[in-house]
Amino acid sequence: MNLGQSSQSTRGDDEAYAQPSPIGNIYNIIPIHDLLTDHPSLRYPEVRAAAAALRTVGILPQPPFVQWNPRYDLMDWLGLMFGFQIDNVKNQREHLVLHLANSQMRLQPPPAVLDVLEPMVLRRFRRKLLQNYTLWCSYLGRKSNVRVSSRRDGDVRRELLYVCLYLLIWGEAGNLRFVPECLCYIFHHMAMELNHVLDEFIDRDTGRPFLPSISGESAFLKSVIMPIYQTIKMEVESSRNGKAPHSAWRNYDDINEYFWSRRCFKKLKWPLDFSSNFFATTPKNRRVGKTGFVEQRSFWNLIRSFDKLWILLFLFLQAAIIVAWEGTKYPWDALERRHVQVKLLTVFITWAGLRLLQAVLDAGTQYSLVSRETCWLGLRMVLKGLVAMTWIVVFAVFYARIWTQKNSDRIWSNEANTRIITFLKVVLVYVIPELLALVMFIVPWIRNLLEELDWRIVSWLTWWFYTRIFVGRGLREGLIDNIKYTLFWILVLASKFSFSYFLQIKPLVAPTKVLLEINHPNLRWHEFFNSTNEIAVVLLWVPVILIYLMDLQIWFSIFSAIAGAVIGLFSHLGEIRNIGQLRLRFQFFASAMQFNLMPEEQLLRSDMTLVKKLRDAIHRLKLRYGLGLAYNKIESSQVETTRFAIIWNEIVITFREEDLISDQELELLELPPNIWNIRVIRWPCFLLANELLLALSQAAELANDSDGSVWLKICNREYQRCAVIEAYDSLRSLLLTILKSGTEEHSIVARFFMEIDDCIQRGKVTVEYKMSMLQKIHTKLISLIDLLLQPKQDMSRAVNLLQALYELAIREFPEYKKSIGQLRQEGLAPVSQGNDAELLFENAVEFPDAEDAIFYRQLRRLHTILTSRDSMHNVPRNIEARRRIAFFSNSLFMNMPRAPVVEKMIAFSVLTPYYDEDVMYRLNSLREENEDGISTLFYLQKIYDDEWKNFLERMRREGMKDDDDVWDEKVRELRLWASYRGQTLSRTVRGMMYYYKALKMLAFLDTASEMDIRIGSQHIASHGSSRINRGYDGLNSVRPPATHNLIRLQSGVSLLFKGHEHVSALMKFTYVVTCQLYGQQKAKRDVHAEEILYLMKNNEALRIAYVDEVQLGRDEVEYYSVLVKYDQQLKREVEIYRIRLPGPLKLGEGKPENQNHAIIFTRGDAVQTIDMNQDNYFEEALKMRNLLEEFKTNYGIRKPTILGVRENIFTGSVSSLAWFMSAQETSFVTLGQRVLANPLKVRMHYGHPDVFDRFWFITRGGISKASKVINISEDIFAGFNCTLRGGNVTHHEYIQVGKGRDVGLNQISMFEAKVASGNGEQTLSRDVYRLGHRLDFFRMLSFFYSTVGFCSSTLMVVLTVYSFLWGRLYLALSGIEDAAVNSSNTGNNKALAFILNQQFIIQLGLFTALPMIVENSLEHGFLPAVWDFLTMQSQLASLFYTFSMGTRTHFYGRTILHGGAKYRATGRGFVVEHKRFAENYRLYARSHFVKAIELGIILIVYASHSPLAKDTFVYIILTISSWFLVVSWIMSPFVFNPSGFDWLKTVDDFDNFINWLWNTGGIFTTAEQSWLTWWYEEQDHLRTTGLWGKLLEIILDLRFFFFQYGVVYQLGIAGGNTSIAVYLLSWIYMVVAVGLYIILAYARDKYSVKEHNKYRLVQLFVIILLVLIVVLLLELTRFEFIDIVTSLLAFFPTGWGIILIAQVLRPFLQHTLVWETIVSLARLYDLLFGVIVMAPVALLSWLPGFQEMQTRILFNEAFSRGLQISRILTGKKTN
Repeated sequence: MNLGQSSQSTRGDDEAYAQPSPIGNIYNIIPIHDLLTDHPSLRYPEVRAAAAALRTVGILPQPPFVQWNPRYDLMDWLGLMFGFQIDNVKNQREHLVLHLANSQMRLQPPPAVLDVLEPMVLRRFRRKLLQNYTLWCSYLGRKSNVRVSSRRDGDVRRELLYVCLYLLIWGEAGNLRFVPECLCYIFHHMAMELNHVLDEFIDRDTGRPFLPSISGESAFLKSVIMPIYQTIKMEVESSRNGKAPHSAWRNYDDINEYFWSRRCFKKLKWPLDFSSNFFATTPKNRRVGKTGFVEQRSFWNLIRSFDKLWILLFLFLQAAIIVAWEGTKYPWDALERRHVQVKLLTVFITWAGLRLLQAVLDAGTQYSLVSRETCWLGLRMVLKGLVAMTWIVVFAVFYARIWTQKNSDRIWSNEANTRIITFLKVVLVYVIPELLALVMFIVPWIRNLLEELDWRIVSWLTWWFYTRIFVGRGLREGLIDNIKYTLFWILVLASKFSFSYFLQIKPLVAPTKVLLEINHPNLRWHEFFNSTNEIAVVLLWVPVILIYLMDLQIWFSIFSAIAGAVIGLFSHLGEIRNIGQLRLRFQFFASAMQFNLMPEEQLLRSDMTLVKKLRDAIHRLKLRYGLGLAYNKIESSQVETTRFAIIWNEIVITFREEDLISDQELELLELPPNIWNIRVIRWPCFLLANELLLALSQAAELANDSDGSVWLKICNREYQRCAVIEAYDSLRSLLLTILKSGTEEHSIVARFFMEIDDCIQRGKVTVEYKMSMLQKIHTKLISLIDLLLQPKQDMSRAVNLLQALYELAIREFPEYKKSIGQLRQEGLAPVSQGNDAELLFENAVEFPDAEDAIFYRQLRRLHTILTSRDSMHNVPRNIEARRRIAFFSNSLFMNMPRAPVVEKMIAFSVLTPYYDEDVMYRLNSLREENEDGISTLFYLQKIYDDEWKNFLERMRREGMKDDDDVWDEKVRELRLWASYRGQTLSRTVRGMMYYYKALKMLAFLDTASEMDIRIGSQHIASHGSSRINRGYDGLNSVRPPATHNLIRLQSGVSLLFKGHEHVSALMKFTYVVTCQLYGQQKAKRDVHAEEILYLMKNNEALRIAYVDEVQLGRDEVEYYSVLVKYDQQLKREVEIYRIRLPGPLKLGEGKPENQNHAIIFTRGDAVQTIDMNQDNYFEEALKMRNLLEEFKTNYGIRKPTILGVRENIFTGSVSSLAWFMSAQETSFVTLGQRVLANPLKVRMHYGHPDVFDRFWFITRGGISKASKVINISEDIFAGFNCTLRGGNVTHHEYIQVGKGRDVGLNQISMFEAKVASGNGEQTLSRDVYRLGHRLDFFRMLSFFYSTVGFCSSTLMVVLTVYSFLWGRLYLALSGIEDAAVNSSNTGNNKALAFILNQQFIIQLGLFTALPMIVENSLEHGFLPAVWDFLTMQSQLASLFYTFSMGTRTHFYGRTILHGGAKYRATGRGFVVEHKRFAENYRLYARSHFVKAIELGIILIVYASHSPLAKDTFVYIILTISSWFLVVSWIMSPFVFNPSGFDWLKTVDDFDNFINWLWNTGGIFTTAEQSWLTWWYEEQDHLRTTGLWGKLLEIILDLRFFFFQYGVVYQLGIAGGNTSIAVYLLSWIYMVVAVGLYIILAYARDKYSVKEHNKYRLVQLFVIILLVLIVVLLLELTRFEFIDIVTSLLAFFPTGWGIILIAQVLRPFLQHTLVWETIVSLARLYDLLFGVIVMAPVALLSWLPGFQEMQTRILFNEAFSRGLQISRILTGKKTN
């Protein structure tokens, strides 16, 4: 086999893109296949050293049946020996060489011989790569098969072979990369075989030298990977696309955990025994089942996973009720009473009861894990239950003995007290395990040590407490971290429990006693049990207990906000909040940039000594607060300043390329190099605004003072000093430039400036010159410069101005006038007698060439300095540019590691998963108008008004004549401009490629000499000047565009590169976009493929990975992971690697599978995961070197494995909804994650843009989990996995990445649904259970309330509203409320009102708002934060937050009960179109509308029958929060819908809704077209749910029958009768109503089309019958007209309850006649619901003014104005 041959596999129709090429020419980053080629990367000795080490094959046994080629290396040898694919070998060769080379570059001190691989580099890498394998061997008690010498130099070749073997296994493992311990098992046996080969072991069976059990082409894939892959695939297929219960099939975790026990060695063997019951070939009933954990759908998971939390809450609740029942003012008074102390001992009985519950839940959910092999697990389950029951009995007996003794003695005698002490001794025995745990908590390292010991005795001792597993060991943090988060939680719990006792529990004791004391209340209905009072008490307490259980979430939020603010302050966040504050610190900013972004001199020792740390800290302090001389006044001669200028200017140029600033603002912001021999640093013009004018006025005022005092006053302001000196030096250069050299005038001007210089030296300026004349000179100079800037320069006017200046300066400026003779003598007047002064300058002026760009650039700058006033304080005008500059400048004063040189930085990759979203916006989609005449482009032009103008200015500079030409000449640029403002792949790619651009610049600056930098900066200036000069609008003037070829604005510093910079950057940075469908898109000639190719063409470091499907026969398909790039030499796309996969890519969730297939193509020690709705900024990319250094720092007792990065939500400006979403998200990604990382130590991975320690993660299951459905929120599981495996997640806020969020209500709701469903699945998962049990108590609390606790608390808020309203309804309808009111007690209502308003605070989203306000205050100031909050409230943010709460509750609850979690594509587009009513109804009917209508009916019935409703104020206080919930759940979709209250649209929407409702549909009809299809789809969750889910659903649905039971007794016809017969007779009404409906429906179906008259007769008959019944009832009974309305409220819910129960029983009813009636009734109910929801919308649409108000609320003013203009224009066109 020849290494030069590429794998022969059929490709799709992509020949126009990637064509097979000779292998010698194609490589990824470095041409490792040909070390003799002339490539910059091969000049690095470290690359040559790594490649040479791989080539030391020596005398290894040759692979069988293969012709050995001398060019083969160790990778080839392993590939041939074990049957790895050729491209896998190529890929991992480059991977390894690149990594070893980069590692060797970082060695400090450098090795003595540079081009020999340092053994220490290899050893460190081998230890890190195989650390998980080593731990696995230790855990299972197996000896590791990695056998290397412990000597320092060791056996390099053998060590290299182990590393290569692991990388080759990993590189070809495909989906098995998600099962890391399975890879350990494979590596273990293959390493053993490798040892046999290396040690020349003789095979016992053949007597020949040992050969591996698998070899040949693709043997590893076919013999090892594919069988295990097929097993996983079969399991996934049995999951019915995730709809089967989790307990019925094995997911990735189950497969992986099979390798956590020694049985894998006995059962699987090696070579793999395919008859093992592990494989899918075994029948299901004999196959290995779930391993380690069984995921069961139940809310009990919350209690089971976080039992310690619930034990704490329930025990305190019991204790608080016991103490409060005594009625003392303070609890400590009650605690002095002996009987209270004894009653408190009952908490131990409750504790034991909760332990029993935990044991029952464990057994009930995990019983299927028990098998013959795991019988000990079953024994422990049984024993735990028995022990818990025993403790209950023991406690009960000893407790009863205390009271028996006390009752017999009538007092608390000594004997009774002795029995109390006996009880306490029993308690001491019970709590011994807890006391031990407390000791371990105080000294965490002991616990860590014990958990990490793999001794058999330790597992025996801990067997009772938990199952021994491979992960979740040694998770305790260091003592300092322990103290920090313990103090945090002690404060939180103290606040919560104090609040709960005094304001929740104590106030309800008195009303409870009153209710219990009511004797024989006059009940209004039939009483089944004589316990109505007790039920009333329960209903009174339920909402209070629910709030008590969830309000810890509120306290957690409050204290998190406070802690976050404090940490933020100490992190120096928000110190520079705006451009004004930057202006004050800009001179320090230059030094801070130098200190942070420029590498320091490398010392021999790379680690930070204490002295060095202290020195750095002091330096930062000086920079931050301007102490001492932290900055020298760095003048323009110094290299540091020029370096700073290059970086700053590059940032400003990038802003211009992004159209954030105009050409004029570019000149005002840039730091120009020294051109006219100016003696000071030339600060950007925006800093020098008004400074010269101030200096002139000061000089005039202080004309009588000495030079020293005037100069001192000017020097008080650094910018003023620089403005004065620069203006003076520039004027000298200007005048000497425009005067011909050698003329008398030239020498007069030169002489004049020499005189002034001499005067300055002597300190006599104010003595010898009139300061008052400076203003006149200033005015004339401005006139002269204005003239020079004119397109047509008037020579005679110039001469006149120069003469006037001469008169002012020579004659009037000096204090003492000199004669013409003196002036001639001093050289200040023309020597020749005949030459009259009026003719001076006539022939001496020479205007510079119009093409002299540098001159005119300097002239414009001088003009700015001379004329600028305060108006320049708003430069740049663009809000985003201001925010970015402020954040960047502030971040440089924060604590961050020092940057290394590029060569020594940690290498990293960026990975972006992409499916088929927008790459760029198409032209037709930009121009296409919606029904309001609004196109996406128009929308963008209004939202980004200034950026659009800047874009047009840039296009004009590039040759566009007229603005309308943008549609013809600049189509690509237009599409890109729009795409860069959306959430597109092109925006993400542009952002990530800033890393490459930044690294190239930093690589240049690292290696450039002083001369390179100085000359280079001037070269950039000259290039930039010529570029800007063409098409520059000028300041108050217009210079004509030059006639040169117009060129695109390109990066300035790139002009100076020497050629090696791009290789330095490529060796440190790789960007892989994994475009899963790219192969199919190419085959179909899809426009997406063309756009992706365009991105590759324009981005050298971009690589595209995709999955290629190759058809071999009719049914046979091979799948390949392919990596391609665009070759700049060949000018086409080329294929780099093609690695065959074991089968179809997607077995689990799509996104993690997509990431996983491409991760083998990433490089470096770190990988940053970036989603395709993200962006990056050039100035932030400069800090990536600093961020990566964090991997070397200990945070607590561990180094980080995930570096959390701050996000900036860039979609906030799109609409008010987007703003609410972005504000909420921003507070979480900043303040929230800051607190979770420190002090709470529970930050997870919440998605992008975190940076992973790549080699740590690829050996532990990858950067996300992918099991179907359970890992729907794939990203957070990477955080769970990281924490469980002993990783450390940190958070860093000195760097930020852009992030897009959903912007329309429907998009946001789908996103919230996705998150809530994901949260529901997390609640069921093993990871959450293990973290809940393995973390210490306080970290467990932090973990719970920052993950699943948030959604479960939201659910409890909604349950509180439900339980409160149902409870009040019960009290009102039963008559107990009447009795309670008559007993003149209102404390009940006051207490409840207080508690419910606490719930209202949560409901309004105020506790979401608190972190938001605190974070805003920190970063933007308190008043702006409060103003933002008030603005949000005025834009109805509370409505949105309440609505979101409903979304989260619905989907979280439904997912836990029934499943149905799925990925929901949210679209991420711009929402400028009106959503139809039918679409909103489909989305929100079940989650919001029906629930709101239910609550509304309860409130109406309660208002009708409650005695409290007579007191309007009490009723409002009690129900305002509930009414707000009802209104927000019904109205939000219309309030936040563009044109939601447009009358014509509302009418049209209703017609559309009716058509949709009555569309019967067909086979291929979608839910969007037909109500029937939608109705069946809405019941999907009931088809997949289990028996318990169905039972619970029926129990919940029974509540609707209570309305009928409660209301019928209130009807006039009942006459006060409380007999059960009244209720039973009321069902006649239901039967009659349904009967009549069936008759009408039957008549409609039979007669309505052909025999219409008969149909009318039936209708008439029904109406007459109804009237007759009503008349008879009025005459013969006590029936009243109001009973008709009341009975509707009673029977309407009953019908809905019947429909819901019928849906659950659908399998039994579907094929009966009943089902059609149910479907008919359901349609009628949906019609009614639709009318109820539509009614308020129609009313508001009909009222004038609401539509305009809504548009103002929904969109920012610019767009609202634009919308009105657009409508007017449209109207005019029509006319």
